[in-house]
Amino acid sequence: MRKRTKSRECALQLLYAVDITGSALDEIMPRYWEEHPDDADVKSFAAQLARGTLEHREEIDTLIRRHADNWRLERMAVIDRNIIRMTSFELLHIDDIPPKVSINEAVDLAKKFGDEESGRFVNGVLDKINKTECQKKSE
Repeated sequence: MRKRTKSRECALQLLYAVDITGSALDEIMPRYWEEHPDDADVKSFAAQLARGTLEHREEIDTLIRRHADNWRLERMAVIDRNIIRMTSFELLHIDDIPPKVSINEAVDLAKKFGDEESGRFVNGVLDKINKTECQKKSE
């Protein structure tokens, strides 16, 4: 598995733990890395994704609400919600990754960790965010 793919999986698991437990990332992360030791590059990118997602969560949640037609954020599956949050952060704030790569990785995560419809749902919301918000950013 490529390092960035592994980092995304780790970041998703960290975000899921924060969402489910209500604990701070700084409490969860040391235990997580103790139980799942990994390469420094994997840890670094995972931490960047998790921290950035949480730091920009309010902005990202506003975008998700705007683009997830007929879905309340609170009613989304926890995995789907966190994949969309994390990838929205990546699309909006990490410039060296092509949007297509970020979205494809998100869809793969959704297929691996979500339910049968997760891949399509995540793809649809992220595609809308990319087409509207990310194109505004580049103009």
